[in-house]
Amino acid sequence: MSAFDDNPFAESAGVNPFNATATAAQANLLRQQEELERKAAELDRREQELQGKENNWPPLPKSFPIKPCFYQDFSEEIPTEYQRVCKMMYYLWMFNCVTLFLNMLACLAYFTTSSTYGVDFGLSILWLILFAPCSFLCWYRPVYKAFKTDSSFSFFFFFFVFFCQVVIFIIQAVGIPRWGNSGWIAAFSVIKLSKAVCAIMFIVAILFTICAVMSIILLKMVHGMYRRTGASFHKAQQEFSQGIFTNKTFQSAAAGAASSAAQGAFQANN
Repeated sequence: MSAFDDNPFAESAGVNPFNATATAAQANLLRQQEELERKAAELDRREQELQGKENNWPPLPKSFPIKPCFYQDFSEEIPTEYQRVCKMMYYLWMFNCVTLFLNMLACLAYFTTSSTYGVDFGLSILWLILFAPCSFLCWYRPVYKAFKTDSSFSFFFFFFVFFCQVVIFIIQAVGIPRWGNSGWIAAFSVIKLSKAVCAIMFIVAILFTICAVMSIILLKMVHGMYRRTGASFHKAQQEFSQGIFTNKTFQSAAAGAASSAAQGAFQANN
């Protein structure tokens, strides 16, 4: 009779395999939450430490009327494992600025061989004025911020802009005539007119080629580090959304639009 006394609807004394799976998933979520909280606390600590520090870049004399615009300290802001690559990106930016300046001088020498090359000299001045600051703001600062804050959005923004920069480096190294670049084609085109000018343009073409090669190498290095940080496109979307909704200008505009809509609805009802 004992067999008939058992309740078939009673819970089994065995272990439910679904409970073990749920427990493991919950533990994984808790571990991820703790990691996010740890990173947030670390970022808050760094921000509090940097609040009282003055901008130090570009390094200008104190008597200069224009003050530094950014604070930059690799040893303090960038994690140790990323400092080398971040510094190499900075050195690439400086090397590019020097190359653009020498390109302007080479195009000036190019102009002396024939008045038809005046457009190259004019464009070389434009590229120096345009690319030197824009490259700093559009790809160096984003990758610096990405390594500093582990920001997925900054990584994706950097990859998009820096890929365009790699293409520009390649075009500059090729040196299409009348494009304002002292590259290989432009250097070969003047070889019969002036050996000295040709030598100067060859040097700049080599520098542009170095920029192109180094940019490709650094792009691969940054991408490899990005994959190890746990960043993703989904996180980039979340950061972008959070940045918009926490922006004071956006909040003010949204509040104004909501107020105007409410007033319009109220007047329509009356």
